[in-house]
Amino acid sequence: MAVLVLLFIVVPIAELFVIIQVGQSLGVLSTILLLIAVSVVGAWMVKFQGVLVLMRAREKLARGEMPNDELISGLAILIAGALMLTPGFLTDAVGIALMIPPIRAVLVAFVRRRFRGRVQTFPPIDPDGWQQR
Repeated sequence: MAVLVLLFIVVPIAELFVIIQVGQSLGVLSTILLLIAVSVVGAWMVKFQGVLVLMRAREKLARGEMPNDELISGLAILIAGALMLTPGFLTDAVGIALMIPPIRAVLVAFVRRRFRGRVQTFPPIDPDGWQQR
């Protein structure tokens, strides 16, 4: 419940505060253009980073490996894209941070540690493994 309050009440109020402060410093038109520019650059970054992660995932799948880290990175890129398309400088800053590969690597390591004991893996199933003998 506290997370929802933070997401839907505190973050928009903080975003409005920052936008107003930037608008007072730079002017309204400059602030609007800056917000649009960040969204456009963010969309390009999401596409570029997303394609790189997708290529790495395909390479791992071609080798018969599960692309665990790439799936987590892809989710982080998706969240970054949503944050950067949301108008506001604070969400843009978090989105841009998620687009930086070393920061994503730290996030991937955290998620792996957090869910290590919760994920159950099975040995590969041979093609005849579906039939009872």
